[in-house]
Amino acid sequence: MALHFSQSEFDGRFERLKAKMEDEKLDAMLLFAQESMYWLTGYDTFGFCFFQCLVVTADGKMVLLTRSADQRQARHTSNISDIRIWIDRGEASPVGQLKDLLFEMDLLGSRLGVEYDTHGMTGKIGIELQAELNSFADLSDASRIIPFLRAVKSEAELDYVRKAAGLADRAYDAALAEIRPGADEGRILAAMQGAIFEGGGDYPGNEFIIGSGRDALLCRYKAGRRVLEERDQITLEWAGAYRHYHAALMRTVVVGRPTARHIELYEAAREALSAVEGKLVGGHTMGDVFDAHAAALDARGMMPHRLNACGYSLGARFTPSWMDPPMAYKGNPAVIEPNMVIFMHMILMDSITETAMCLGRTYLITEGAPESLSALPLDLPVKSG
Repeated sequence: MALHFSQSEFDGRFERLKAKMEDEKLDAMLLFAQESMYWLTGYDTFGFCFFQCLVVTADGKMVLLTRSADQRQARHTSNISDIRIWIDRGEASPVGQLKDLLFEMDLLGSRLGVEYDTHGMTGKIGIELQAELNSFADLSDASRIIPFLRAVKSEAELDYVRKAAGLADRAYDAALAEIRPGADEGRILAAMQGAIFEGGGDYPGNEFIIGSGRDALLCRYKAGRRVLEERDQITLEWAGAYRHYHAALMRTVVVGRPTARHIELYEAAREALSAVEGKLVGGHTMGDVFDAHAAALDARGMMPHRLNACGYSLGARFTPSWMDPPMAYKGNPAVIEPNMVIFMHMILMDSITETAMCLGRTYLITEGAPESLSALPLDLPVKSG
């Protein structure tokens, strides 16, 4: 087995899960989130784009139902000993084969917690699951259980997070070496991702965001590349990824001389990040964090240019997104705890002047002030020819 953690680490996670299942009075859980399977067993695959389910019982049994293409993947990367294969045959649904497995495991009439809120659970699977199992067992939505257990990291996990953060810094250094008038976005992107791969890192949970000129105002990746002009702007949002653990960063780099608006937006973003840091302390909520961000920016007249969220938790994630709950938005009651890893992004997009300014980094929540996991400075980055 190619496990990234010790068996004692996995045993501790399983005990935390079983305690939570007892609190929720669940006899078993049906795990569909790849992140949950990875956290609990080490199982590492992108095969969740097809049907697969890890059945976990309150008395400590684990059975994986997956496709034949992932059988060796599961044996090689996880501590799961009982691996069953559902068979691709005609119009037969794997949900029916899951029902047979649950019957064999004597879970008829039991209380089953299901991970519905995950990219490993399609609407089609959800409908079939309800139709097949509603009369078989008592189903409830248990989507939030493991994500919130995963939010507080162990020391072994934090070791990987710190490695990811170092890779993120190296990626930025590689980008800055390429950014100049006449630079191609494709070369910048290749340098960033190459630095992470060369450092032993992984593909991130989603594409790096890169956009210059007008596209610097976008918060998502889009296809197509552009060459930087003499005076330009380029927004980068990326993450170092190590053993699937992420540490994200965000910057808008000015090419040539910054405009007065660039400087104004930068000063507002820097002040907002400082205000947010004051709330990244155990006992505050993610709603408190958002309020600090909004108050600082709105006081500078930036309300039309900011977003309605300013960060989120990070951990081991799979495609299509590296974002983890909880997220920092208005009224979110999720409490911040030590050993959480949280990415904060101050994003300002002025569509009138077509000026972008983004500033973000990842923090470790401690017993005191938050620790920045990046060694990069927060100065306004400016590159000339």
